[in-house]
Amino acid sequence: MTVSAIIGVFVKIFFLLTPFFVLSVYVTLTRGEPEISRRRLAVRTTVAVLVIAMVLYLFGEQIFRYLGITLDAFRIGSGIVLLLSGIEVVRGGGVPTGVRQADDDGDISVVPLAIPYTVGPGTVGTLLVMGAGVPSTEVRIAEILGIIFAVFALGALLFFSDRLERLLKRKGLNILSKLTGLFLAALASQIIFEGVKNILES
Repeated sequence: MTVSAIIGVFVKIFFLLTPFFVLSVYVTLTRGEPEISRRRLAVRTTVAVLVIAMVLYLFGEQIFRYLGITLDAFRIGSGIVLLLSGIEVVRGGGVPTGVRQADDDGDISVVPLAIPYTVGPGTVGTLLVMGAGVPSTEVRIAEILGIIFAVFALGALLFFSDRLERLLKRKGLNILSKLTGLFLAALASQIIFEGVKNILES
């Protein structure tokens, strides 16, 4: 296990979580709330995202085996979904046009913040592929650490959202969201290419 491997996973997962898009959503949904309430929500959202990501990553192999889906077929499918997500983030400007309903108890930490804004279909597919394709325990540990650090970095963005909003302004958040979308599109293209290549070589 190397530091570079952990950093590589961290960067990939961090952008997969579309942090600046989520930050824009978070700022919109919590505008007018007291700072203490916003920070408690940030903590709950971070915990929810971490639990969801770990479940998807750790049990991806069993899910593939149960459904009878090949890893490369899922790579292509999830890559297409991720590509569409990246395009949507780039074209949407990073700010949602509408707000989805919260949970029955009014808590928005799980829905819509954790799902679907943070852990969307593309992220779900990528985590399942990563979990099912791990070649060794060392790689699995590196990927788990990378996922944890990425989720905590996202949580830090949400926790200090008031300061970031003052620093970046809405236009700055939109620009960063578009850059995130471009990264997702490039990552999706790589995942699709790898799946097609493996199928053609098999």
